[in-house]
Amino acid sequence: MAEITEVSKQKSGALSDRKKDIIQKFAALGSLFMLIAVFSATSSAFFTIDNGMTVALQVTSIAFLGIGATCVIITGGIDLSVGSVLALAGVVAALAVKDYGMPVWLGMIIGILTGSICGFINGLLVTKMKLPPFIATLGMMMIARGVALQITGARAVSGLGESFGELGNGSLLRIVNIGDDGFPTVVFPGIPYPVILMILIALAVSFMLNRSVLGRHIYAVGSNADAARLSGVNVSRIVSFTYVLSGTLAGLTGCVLMSRLVTAQPNEGVMYELDAIASAVIGGTSLIGGVGTISGTAIGAFVIGILRNGLNMNGVSAFTQQIIIGLVILVTVWIDQLRNRR
Repeated sequence: MAEITEVSKQKSGALSDRKKDIIQKFAALGSLFMLIAVFSATSSAFFTIDNGMTVALQVTSIAFLGIGATCVIITGGIDLSVGSVLALAGVVAALAVKDYGMPVWLGMIIGILTGSICGFINGLLVTKMKLPPFIATLGMMMIARGVALQITGARAVSGLGESFGELGNGSLLRIVNIGDDGFPTVVFPGIPYPVILMILIALAVSFMLNRSVLGRHIYAVGSNADAARLSGVNVSRIVSFTYVLSGTLAGLTGCVLMSRLVTAQPNEGVMYELDAIASAVIGGTSLIGGVGTISGTAIGAFVIGILRNGLNMNGVSAFTQQIIIGLVILVTVWIDQLRNRR
């Protein structure tokens, strides 16, 4: 009888957690729709196809980093290095193309692998050297930024050619008509390649978390690392994997950003790690671990992206935007803490 009672308690607890996750996600979705409604009313140019594609393109950087941050946070960790890692990966890709004459695709792969190596080192620092994730990734943040500045002489890498900008500026299904006067008219701007990548990566990682043994192990480690270890889960390997994934996505973000600019900036990506963490938390990922979804993070990324875009269209200064987004982050984390206490 006692066993039946215990099982029923566990089931009700799991159901309660699932219900809270759904409530959190719908709250974030409601906030997103509210922002869209408010900014559509205050700016006629907001609710248009062109601006929609612009927002989606701007959100990709937050989403890439947010997906990696979600997996790390689910295991109970944190990754503060992604902003610096993306800058290092971007300048490595640019230098490989410009200084060593490599094809653009190969330079991009080397840049992404640079991010993977940084993530791998983060994983080693956390699992083997037993450093707190905050300290380990803070150190990597400083190292990666320093290396990026050192190898470029703190100068932008330019003159990369049009092909370098194809990944960041190209689009699928772009429709252009040539008028009688010979000038082109854009009928449909197309779906930017980074947006397509964002959708594919979000679907792949979501499938991994929800439908694979690896995903179940990630949630298990975040819920109770000791219990997961006793159940046969290789906790160190799972934690290391999440940091490698986060570093890889940071490397991809760096390549996409530098491609959009067609210039590699060693100072790019400052404070991006906070946007990544904020998008995850807004979407319902708990900072104590064990809870989080990619769909929620995607909603959180769009909340931040649309908030910035709408405030820009309404002439709000960049300084005021920082204050507003900072307040959003504080309120969201406070709500997360209240939820965990209950």
